[in-house]
Amino acid sequence: MPDEILIHGRDFRLLRVGFGEGGLEPLAFRVAMAIIQARAQNSQAQQYDGMTVSKACCGLGPSEPPVPLLETPEEWEAERKKHGARGWRVSTVNERFDISTSLPRYFWVPRQTLDSEVRKAFGHFHQGRGPRLCWHHPGGSDLLRSGGFYEASDPNREDIRAVELLLQAGHSDIVLVDTVDELPSLADIQLAHLRLRALCLPDAADEKWLSALEGTRWLDHVRSCLRKASDISVLVTSRVRSVVLQEQGDRDLNGLLSSLVQLLSAPGARTLYGLQTIVQREWVAAGHPFLTRLGGSGGSEEAPVFLLFLDCLWQLVHQFPAEFEFSEFFLLALHDSVRVPDTPTFLRDTPWERAKQSGQFSSYTKVYTTGSPQSPVGDLVPRPLSVWDWGLRYSHQQILQFYNPCYEPHHSSDSYPPKEQPTPVTPGPPRSIFLFSRGTLTPLNQLCPWRDGFSSLTSSSRWLVRHNTSSDSLADQEWGLPPHWGPSPLPPGLLLPGFLGPQIRLWRRCYLRGRPEVQTGLSAPTVSGLLDELAQLQELLRAWSSGALPGAQRKTKDLDTPLSPSR
Repeated sequence: MPDEILIHGRDFRLLRVGFGEGGLEPLAFRVAMAIIQARAQNSQAQQYDGMTVSKACCGLGPSEPPVPLLETPEEWEAERKKHGARGWRVSTVNERFDISTSLPRYFWVPRQTLDSEVRKAFGHFHQGRGPRLCWHHPGGSDLLRSGGFYEASDPNREDIRAVELLLQAGHSDIVLVDTVDELPSLADIQLAHLRLRALCLPDAADEKWLSALEGTRWLDHVRSCLRKASDISVLVTSRVRSVVLQEQGDRDLNGLLSSLVQLLSAPGARTLYGLQTIVQREWVAAGHPFLTRLGGSGGSEEAPVFLLFLDCLWQLVHQFPAEFEFSEFFLLALHDSVRVPDTPTFLRDTPWERAKQSGQFSSYTKVYTTGSPQSPVGDLVPRPLSVWDWGLRYSHQQILQFYNPCYEPHHSSDSYPPKEQPTPVTPGPPRSIFLFSRGTLTPLNQLCPWRDGFSSLTSSSRWLVRHNTSSDSLADQEWGLPPHWGPSPLPPGLLLPGFLGPQIRLWRRCYLRGRPEVQTGLSAPTVSGLLDELAQLQELLRAWSSGALPGAQRKTKDLDTPLSPSR
């Protein structure tokens, strides 16, 4: 018997309905029954019980393919081919979750490595989360993610070689990225979000509101994440190399940065299908602890990292409105879906927990080779429902609002020719190894910490530490053009957002939903709403021209008004 019911409002209010010690109190019982009856009266909710994926409106429409849940090796192989990652293969070494329960059952490793080498190498990383491929850039670079080195281990020479093969990934240049450097800690993210929620409540005081908003530090955290992701995007796109994101646990900020880097660098990731695939791969399948971070487990490790990612993504949509196929309303739907109780997508911490709940986890290992035929149709496990089955919760008219009418796919065409980095069977030692930390590329003399003399090279070396003040300056350094040539041209499809001062704005439609007066003037979702907004603009113009507005108000340029040039 539950102790209480938690009702999370979209306006950040949290309602608690408690139960008495002697059982269900009459009031709590009526509240619970009212919620159940409201769901039962919904026609879509009535069809949910026992619904298969063929009956549900999976995806966003008949023209959109279903989002791969990445629970089978065939799905991982199909995604690998889409990325053009010929030097990589699908590994089944974790199919029984005996390496790590927080890792997916399948992931991508360099083609020349054996599963026995992968097993040995992963044992020397925190929580068994060794380096694996996130994304293959069409220009030839590879973006990897891994946990921190487990320095207390004592690997032998063969294990160190296996670790180096995974990190090197067939490239001669390697950049290790210190993910947590210059980014907020989990405690900082949680504290900032709590302050932001308290500030945006409907009954919050308006006195010195902007100063209080700045004091939450939430926008500062958004700015830090965008700056770091922009720098990493330059590292990935400027030269053919292996870029490895390293975070101790590899389950929070690594997912945030790897997702943002792909959205900044790959136009295909900016579609509805592309974004959903990234969230499924870099967050759900990668083992982000949604239940713990969103406060569902009752522990003390709550930190809404995923909501911080959505805010960063909204900033990109706001700054580049023609580059993204999805609209702000899709981001709002995704933001609200973290509390959806009907699917385990965001209500579990690990892929092992989801597989155990869905009954797909078995104790045997299935042998899989590239090109092997799939099992007969009768033996296929029915595709479980997921948060991506939008037709279960939204009408067709609402789903149409997920699309951005300003999207220009031809404007975001990816003109990179497919180019593969040659991968020898036994690659030699890398020519250059860098640590990217605090906006600086620092050369290292060794790749692994277990070798003698693992440290940064001294300043007397021929390698010099390179500082950058912005992503643009880092791009100039990476392309190696002389300073008098001016800024380096950006690669096709790369976006470098602004993150200074007023360029980072409050996501008002999300955070201020409890204040209808603030929502006035925001982009209208319907034709009638557009007509109402047009009438409001005409009224403001008439008042402005007639001098009815106060003089101080006429002279003040409010960036958040409907008359803002940014609109």
